[in-house]
Amino acid sequence: MPTFKILILLAVFIQSLAEQLESESKEQFSIEGRVEVVSTSSKEWLSNTQVMIDGGQFVAHLKSDGSFVINGIPSGTYVVDVQNPDYLFEPMRVDINGKGKKRARKVNHLQPSVVKTVHYPLEFRERRKPNYFQKREQWKLTDFLMNPMVLTMVLPLVMIMVLPKMMNAADPEAQKEMQSQMKALNDRSAMPDISEKLAGWLGGGSTSKPSKKDKRR
Repeated sequence: MPTFKILILLAVFIQSLAEQLESESKEQFSIEGRVEVVSTSSKEWLSNTQVMIDGGQFVAHLKSDGSFVINGIPSGTYVVDVQNPDYLFEPMRVDINGKGKKRARKVNHLQPSVVKTVHYPLEFRERRKPNYFQKREQWKLTDFLMNPMVLTMVLPLVMIMVLPKMMNAADPEAQKEMQSQMKALNDRSAMPDISEKLAGWLGGGSTSKPSKKDKRR
């Protein structure tokens, strides 16, 4: 029984050793490029810039001239991104085959099958500055005037002030006609009696007065 355990441990050790030798025997390559910030002449951004591969699997800092070299990278496909708190850079993808041939292309998350190659060694230039804060909204007079509450209060006042002037400036005949229409609307005698109509609808019969023969009976 102890011999069986020793054999198992020996097999595990041999397998791990073989995997380690295999990984060491793989040929390793490097990714190089340059980062430029054209919008400023100062070199302070160099110390705050890092080049990251696959989200931090490999990290490199920039040299004084903005160039970088990342060594010890096996063959495969990698996303190279430049991180800086003051500037934004467009990431790039680098494909390395088993023979060390490299191809750089743009990162397209919406259409990964679309390949648009770029120059290698990589060249990064700032796109814009990041916006960490939302701009505070400023008060404007138009916001106050276009408020629905203000419109409901101001529009009737404007109509009351403007309509009489329009009436005075209008044609006298049209003014007389409008006045006659207003009088007709205000004349209650011309309006039908609503109570009589309701009584007729609810009673279901006519509301005519009884005749003299009915009274004699």
